[in-house]
Amino acid sequence: MSSVFTKIINGEIPCYKIAETKNAHAFLDIRPLSKGHTLVVPKREIDRLFDLPEKEFNSLWSFTQNVAKAIEGEISCNRVGVAVLGFEVTHAHIHLVPLRTEGDLNFALPKLQLDDSEMQSIADRIAKKYARLISN
Repeated sequence: MSSVFTKIINGEIPCYKIAETKNAHAFLDIRPLSKGHTLVVPKREIDRLFDLPEKEFNSLWSFTQNVAKAIEGEISCNRVGVAVLGFEVTHAHIHLVPLRTEGDLNFALPKLQLDDSEMQSIADRIAKKYARLISN
């Protein structure tokens, strides 16, 4: 059975897409810790990030770096935090969370509830910044 992330990648479930490459997909987390909280997932459905083949692993992190730069360029934050957990969805994924303080990267904190138009606006802003970054 396909994971929820595979269904998102395949277009079976809608998402607030940021960008994608041949091997990876980035979209907003629908239960964000902060505005701009993004998930980066490999298109290969694999449970553990470190089980990815080396080439795909390195490509995923290169993509993640560019997505993080786009987030920093569009979302007011002091830095973008990174977390790899994988407990809720058994499909490897990287959390990119805009942070103001170290304590903001705490998954026990209440999640934000943003309406569709705000989520789409955030995704569009980050996606445009990402496109500008990779075109240079």
